[in-house]
Amino acid sequence: MTTKTILKNINIRNKRPARSFVNALEKAKSGENKEIKLDKEFRNVKQNEIKHLF
Repeated sequence: MTTKTILKNINIRNKRPARSFVNALEKAKSGENKEIKLDKEFRNVKQNEIKHLF
């Protein structure tokens, strides 16, 4: 994640979006994320190999 994404100013003017934002932060902190399963093959490629893929 880039630094620009992390350092954002958020203006919340209503109670409902504020509550939703706090709930999302608490859920992320508690680790209630579900595990994902990758069903496709993948491999890491270097920058100079990308043009050979297309």
